[in-house]
Amino acid sequence: MNLFPIALHIRGSPGWSRGVYRIAVHPRNPFFLSAVPIYTLGMHLLDGFFHSPSVEPLFSDAAAVQSVLDFEAALARAQARGGIISATAAEAISSSCRVELFDLPSLAQAMPSAGNLAIPLLKQLNAIVGRSSTDALRYVHYGATSQDALDTGLVLQLRAAIHVIETDLDAMVATLIDLTEAHRNTLLVARTWLQHALPTTFGYITAGWLDAFLQHRNRLEDQLQNSMVLQFGGAAGTLAALGDRGPQIAKLLAKELTLPLPRIPWHAQRERIAATATTLGLLSGTMAKIARDLSLYMQTEVGELSEPPSMGRGGSSTMPHKQNPVASAAIIASASRVPALVSTVLSAMSGEYQRSLGAWQSEWEVLPQIVRLTAGGSHQLAVLLPRLTVNAEKMRANLDLTHGLIYAEAVSLALSEKLNRASAHKLVESTCRRAQLEKRHLRAVLSEDADVTAILSPESIASLFEPANYLGSAGKFIDAVLAAARSQFSQVHSVKG
Repeated sequence: MNLFPIALHIRGSPGWSRGVYRIAVHPRNPFFLSAVPIYTLGMHLLDGFFHSPSVEPLFSDAAAVQSVLDFEAALARAQARGGIISATAAEAISSSCRVELFDLPSLAQAMPSAGNLAIPLLKQLNAIVGRSSTDALRYVHYGATSQDALDTGLVLQLRAAIHVIETDLDAMVATLIDLTEAHRNTLLVARTWLQHALPTTFGYITAGWLDAFLQHRNRLEDQLQNSMVLQFGGAAGTLAALGDRGPQIAKLLAKELTLPLPRIPWHAQRERIAATATTLGLLSGTMAKIARDLSLYMQTEVGELSEPPSMGRGGSSTMPHKQNPVASAAIIASASRVPALVSTVLSAMSGEYQRSLGAWQSEWEVLPQIVRLTAGGSHQLAVLLPRLTVNAEKMRANLDLTHGLIYAEAVSLALSEKLNRASAHKLVESTCRRAQLEKRHLRAVLSEDADVTAILSPESIASLFEPANYLGSAGKFIDAVLAAARSQFSQVHSVKG
């Protein structure tokens, strides 16, 4: 979290020099060994490539501070409703919980020594509240601890970000429904080990993507219901400072923030945070797989798909003819960073006792990075899919590149109705080798083989080389996915409506 906006640097502030901000020289900051400690500027030039314009504001410095302040304001209101503090005191605290009243650079300077952001933030909040009400000052952060404010503040940010990602997912689901319906019969080569395998359809491929996103949509909803919950436990999780009123205030606080109330405070149990990280990691992985496949389909030699052409998009600094798959590259680049970040969150689950030393703190920057990178990928893919160019003619032409070898399995199975499978496989394998050696179409070689023609008629052989005849249950699988997508999509929109 960079608590120094760029504007502060470019205005020539006293602590600025050579693109860095001097955190503290007098007195010396114990968290830096250098006599001239520095705080580097955020690198924002690449934001449009890696991140989402809708999610980025949710993880700005101001948004992070405001989310903690939202917890503090809601806590005061909940305690007023519970009769612990007066409505006047709650109003004084709540009205002070506005980020524009706070000195963010001072927070950044104080945070390393304090050990977490909440401590210097509460110091500033106390000063602001104290100027308007000395009575209310006694009840700032009453009964809570820093981790309550930071964890719940993060949950509020995550909830907002997940809603944005869900919007992207809904757009992708809608597009994939259309693509699957439009191309359910568009013939395409299925490839295994990067080699031609069997015929399939582009609609079958997009149905697989669609089904994956339906599962991700359910996972995100599960996170909203079961992981995006209130954290409120006080110093050690027991809410001891509130006596026997703790559960009541927790319930009121959860209502104030519109968050589910867990059975027990979870500050020492990081499964919920880890579940969110891994859920986003899974989504990033799916998007990377799709982007990887798209980029392969877009290769010059393949040419079955392409990103939408536009002036200046995907160009080269030296080669005027280039149209590089830049959206696919952005998705893959973002997603490739997520697994290592997820592993950090998983490692943090082993934190000690009731508040860990180092493990919890390792989540602070990592989880927002996971969210931002995942949202960057979902934004890129949601924009790309509706504009994807499908070259059905090239897809069909590529089926013929092997001169009929792609139908060898179909021929082998047809022959096995009269021969045992091993003999049928050996016979077709030998004809395939002869076709390759003689550079002829497999159908022609088979039509001249007496062992084959003794079993298969010319009409039967011809039908085996029609790709639409060897699609198996692709149509049924597509129908099942489309039915599930329409059902889930209609339910989502009826709830939103």
